[in-house]
Amino acid sequence: MINDELRKTLSEKEIPNGFIKTTERPVEGLSAEQKVLLNRKGNALFNQGKYNEALSIYMTTGYSDGLSRIGDIYAEKKQSLKALKLYQLAHNKKSSEPIIQKIAEVLSVLIKEEKSE
Repeated sequence: MINDELRKTLSEKEIPNGFIKTTERPVEGLSAEQKVLLNRKGNALFNQGKYNEALSIYMTTGYSDGLSRIGDIYAEKKQSLKALKLYQLAHNKKSSEPIIQKIAEVLSVLIKEEKSE
């Protein structure tokens, strides 16, 4: 008895590569200078609205602020699980905890529905 909103949230459209994979790590061996240059390029791409290209750079460098900003874009588009993934990678508890709470509430409702049937 999954409601329509939850069904949409769990659709392949929102999560094309499975649930939440948080094993990505920044590339090791980049110097501080290389990271700064890459992050500047990522920020320029972000400001141009080229979010996927910026995300690739932020993932490479592990730039938590950039990851969080891309997460905010997904959150605005109501793509909570994509946003959560990026918030988790950025170690951004302030932004990830409300999404986790919402997921817990939905699961609680589903469990109660299942038990009442």
